[in-house]
Amino acid sequence: MPLDPRVQRFLTRLAALNPPGALSLSVAARRDALAHLLSFAGSPAGATIVEDRVLPGPEGPLALRLYGPGGAVGELPGLIYFHGGGLVAGSLDTHDGICRCLADSSGCRVVSVDYRLAPEHRFPAAVADGCAAVAWIAAQAAGFGIDRDRLGVCGDSAGATLAAVVCQRLLLEGGPPLALQFLLCPIMDFAAQSESRRTLASGYLVDEETLQHDILHYLGPGADAADPRVSPLRAADLRGLPPACIHTAEFDPLRDEGAAYAQRLQQAGVATRYCCHSGMIHLFYGMGAVIPYAATAWQLIGADIRAMLPLPGAARSTR
Repeated sequence: MPLDPRVQRFLTRLAALNPPGALSLSVAARRDALAHLLSFAGSPAGATIVEDRVLPGPEGPLALRLYGPGGAVGELPGLIYFHGGGLVAGSLDTHDGICRCLADSSGCRVVSVDYRLAPEHRFPAAVADGCAAVAWIAAQAAGFGIDRDRLGVCGDSAGATLAAVVCQRLLLEGGPPLALQFLLCPIMDFAAQSESRRTLASGYLVDEETLQHDILHYLGPGADAADPRVSPLRAADLRGLPPACIHTAEFDPLRDEGAAYAQRLQQAGVATRYCCHSGMIHLFYGMGAVIPYAATAWQLIGADIRAMLPLPGAARSTR
């Protein structure tokens, strides 16, 4: 399918601005650029309940933000969310619109975690924060209005990378069991050279320079991009991981590694749903004000999550 016309117009306007190459950007400029893109998020129709809290992290308190679907009462399924931004950018505020869409479409309570970013806190700080956050929130689930037995993790872009890594680490380390991992346009292999990375290396919002910029700042001296704690697609054994729901975009250089992870999970016996959004680019789901299809995508995402984390009285489906 060709690139969606609205997406094409957006990319044409963006290219006309002649933005500098990502490798020339400071981390501060990278953060500002992401915040600007996500200012086009739009807002879901349904109201959400928002509350800011803190949790005890490995090296100090971490902020979190709790969202709930409008009119919700009692315990609901829950999703612990890690924002995108290459593990160097993004915040509770930049991804607020995405979290509202996620809570509104899925019917879940969403807990967004403000994990530490590089280069101030390099790998593996984000992994440590993610694992600690999941363990603490799972133990406190009732206090968040979340059904502990229907608690999952999720993220978008590099936040989805972190969610996948956290699932793998918790399984290896005997952490709390999870009911779902939802990965939205994930980066699954920072050392990859997939077909989609080659053919979509530039001109489709996220590009090879951006990926190189972020991993350069995320990894400290001596760290290996092929380490499964960085590139979860490279984990040797995926058996026993939580059921998975993975959504990718057709014109995203990260498309093939997301599809490959879904295939490997299925081969490992993990119940997995996979969807590739035709005509879309990376981060389309966070720019609903300029890419109207984002609203349709959130309906599809919500339907998949509700099927895998059903409300009381509904039957679970892993398809």
